[in-house]
Amino acid sequence: MITVHHLNNSRSQRVLWLLEELGVAYEIQKYQRDAKTMLAPPELLKVHPLGKSPVITDGDVTVAESGAIIEYLLERYGAGRLQPAPGTPERLRYTYWLHFAEGSAMSPLLMKLVFDRIETSKMPFFAKPIARGISQKVKKVMVEPNLKRHLDYMEAELTKSEWFAGSEFGAADIQMSFPVEASAQRAGLDASRPKLLTFLKKIHARPAYRKALERGGPYSFAND
Repeated sequence: MITVHHLNNSRSQRVLWLLEELGVAYEIQKYQRDAKTMLAPPELLKVHPLGKSPVITDGDVTVAESGAIIEYLLERYGAGRLQPAPGTPERLRYTYWLHFAEGSAMSPLLMKLVFDRIETSKMPFFAKPIARGISQKVKKVMVEPNLKRHLDYMEAELTKSEWFAGSEFGAADIQMSFPVEASAQRAGLDASRPKLLTFLKKIHARPAYRKALERGGPYSFAND
């Protein structure tokens, strides 16, 4: 039996969604973030040395990292579903977006989260203006231009096909869901990019997505 070690309000929600799309039985071991640091609890260190989520166990096999988990589950349980046929242009596009989600899209989103928190964190009063000034400068020069470039790029790519990898919904769309959801929540994704907003509405309406929410618990990114 597959066990998803599921951290609340995290990228492991995508793993639950994938399993629901595949119709594969699984169990959930739930973990809660530390209320102050928002980091994963130390109990996850017993599952994987990095102590982060997502991570799954399947018998004696432990797999971490979203992309690796998706590839493992599709290879073992997918029976060719949710990915284009090998050797096709769609498969190359699928592989690209499967890795773009964590390799490129998440970096500026995480940087924005960090620098936003610096601006609102408690610190000595004399240090706050300096920290805020540095944070705002980094966001203006580096973070926000990268976010805009990525959002413009993703919007343009969705004018080429209904889904990220082509005309059919697939696991690359599941993987891309989190950076698009995070962009809507904290990176300015709005009606100026209608293709991305339509993508959110479509994935949020999928029965498997809704079922994963029911099983996984509260997930603040499930808004469009």
